[in-house]
Amino acid sequence: MTDLLNIAPRDKAEILAQALPYIRQFHGKTLVIKYGGNAMTDPELQADFAEDVVLLKLVGMNPVVVHGGGPQIEAALGRLGKKGEFIQGMRVTDAETMEVVEWVLAGEVQQDIVGLINQAGGKAVGLTGRDGGLIRARKLRMVDTADPSKEHDVGQVGEIVAIDPSVVKALQDDQFIPVISPIGFGENNESYNINADVVAGKLATVLKAEKLVLLTNTPGVLDKNGKLLTDLTAREIDELFADGTISGGMLPKISGALDAAKSGVNSVHIIDGRVPHAMLLEILTDQAYGTMIRSH
Repeated sequence: MTDLLNIAPRDKAEILAQALPYIRQFHGKTLVIKYGGNAMTDPELQADFAEDVVLLKLVGMNPVVVHGGGPQIEAALGRLGKKGEFIQGMRVTDAETMEVVEWVLAGEVQQDIVGLINQAGGKAVGLTGRDGGLIRARKLRMVDTADPSKEHDVGQVGEIVAIDPSVVKALQDDQFIPVISPIGFGENNESYNINADVVAGKLATVLKAEKLVLLTNTPGVLDKNGKLLTDLTAREIDELFADGTISGGMLPKISGALDAAKSGVNSVHIIDGRVPHAMLLEILTDQAYGTMIRSH
């Protein structure tokens, strides 16, 4: 890393001035940020993330954080001697696993993030889908990808029925930064584990967010030769699905991103959470640090 102390004051001023058009363009706009993967487990990257969120809030944007917690859930299940099982990229969630998911996501992970943002000078508030009736869900019916007549039972994994963003809007208007755990509730008050990328995509749509930012463990969307594709339209993404360029764990991520882009979110950014301050670089500079999917 270049020694930041050796940058001439004039160059520093130049760098800050370059951010001005972006600050002006996105002032007052909502950014939904999905925070997961390595960026969540490395202490230095955690601190960078918290600083980025606070800075975006202070320059007048409205960041909303939706977090995952796969590695932390795995670790907790391991301590209980349970082995995580996945079908088509979704975690099979029996009642005991659901309890673990709830206390890891809403207890441990969410509160860590809230603490980090507050430490960086922000005012974060933790929410789950229950708070303010935020995320209503029902049991996910998972159809087999190879045989559409077959369904898998993945337990208490939910799909979103409706999102009521009023609690998020109320917090935003009051200078708070909402930090949301991807847990929904059903009509009998049962809990559902929902894919965090899906929650972030849907929330971005409902909040009419300017941007949806997905922090991942990859540089972005790569072509078949492993080269980063920096700027894509929704149509180009459809083509990458069709020819198999996008597959595996990237599927739920991108399909949520694509839905958001098609439903009015201006741009979706898939960026590498392993790069320090990746979010500021992507939002406040000309440089492309990941893949941007434009709505048209």
